[in-house]
Amino acid sequence: MAILASSLQTLRPKSAATAVVAVGVVVALLYYGRAFFITLSVAAIIAFILEPFVALLMRFRLPRALASFFACVGALLVVYLASLAIYTQLASLYQELPVYSQKISELAGAVIQKVDEMEQSAYKLLVPRRKEELEQRLAPTPTPAARVRGRRKPVEVPVPAGPPPIQEVRILPERTPLVDYIYSHLGLVYRTVLMASFVPFLVYFMLSWRDHIYYSFLQLFEGEDRVVAGNSLKGIATMVRAFVVGNFALGLMLAGVSSLVFWLMHLPYPLLIGPMSGVLSLIPYIGLPLSMAPPLFAALATYTTMPAYLLLATVVAVMHLIALNLLYPKIVGSRVHLNPLVVTVALMLWGVIWGAAGLVLAIPVTAAIKAVCDNVSRLQPYGRFLGD
Repeated sequence: MAILASSLQTLRPKSAATAVVAVGVVVALLYYGRAFFITLSVAAIIAFILEPFVALLMRFRLPRALASFFACVGALLVVYLASLAIYTQLASLYQELPVYSQKISELAGAVIQKVDEMEQSAYKLLVPRRKEELEQRLAPTPTPAARVRGRRKPVEVPVPAGPPPIQEVRILPERTPLVDYIYSHLGLVYRTVLMASFVPFLVYFMLSWRDHIYYSFLQLFEGEDRVVAGNSLKGIATMVRAFVVGNFALGLMLAGVSSLVFWLMHLPYPLLIGPMSGVLSLIPYIGLPLSMAPPLFAALATYTTMPAYLLLATVVAVMHLIALNLLYPKIVGSRVHLNPLVVTVALMLWGVIWGAAGLVLAIPVTAAIKAVCDNVSRLQPYGRFLGD
């Protein structure tokens, strides 16, 4: 027994060290290979969104490959039309940027003037007038010699006769901020475009070869491990589909309602700021202030009074609270069992590893990890720790 206890004590530090090294390797792999993993995750999420449409087309006796092709083509067509509408709105907005710039400068000037007035009022309250008079009395008076020196006439400098020679000046056209960003981040833009070009093909193969991939994956395991692997895949599919498809449907609903409300409130570019506000509203914790930014910016060219801005902010806040407190539990459901602490830490972790894309993918990726932990007996304590 003593020998067994001593051997266990020697094995535990080794296993803990191995686990720490393994976690470090996985984090480093996710960080340095983030372009690959983000592309793969985005393709998987799009495949989850399109899977109901593929199943609907298969009811009309279409084979899975053909149904997947039609679903991908339809999705690309929707993306093209949405991009065309967004480009039209952005082109019109670009022409009115001087108006927005002038309005922002006026608001900034008004705020600075208010701050200066408050500072002067506070100074007058804190510094009595007697102290100012005392400082004026104690200030040194100028001597007669200094007064004479101050009255001296300035020395006239002779100006050379004849105009200076005219030099040819070439004015180069200024580059737009977008072009400057592309030039400075050319490698990043190239990698992003390259990885994005793989997304349609990945989505098609994930949809058309779904059954083959599923059964081939199960063949890698034997006995009870095969059952555990199958249950894990089903748990991942259930959680991620509930989150992704639910958020997609809720985002479409918020985009449509926001565009209609902003159009009724006479805001410019409702087809642009409505979807932006609706999608940004779904980001956990920071969705409310982010959803207010597009409509408040668009209102700079229309609204002139502070009550109008307050009314607009109130309307956006009410839509956000209704969506997250009433619609979100019904549409997304309670299948993503993650406690708030884990959600916050996951947003921080994946945000550090994958940047802005990590904030969007943090919850579905963490929910998939929890689904694996729930179906593996050795990892079930970690699953309960991540759950609610």
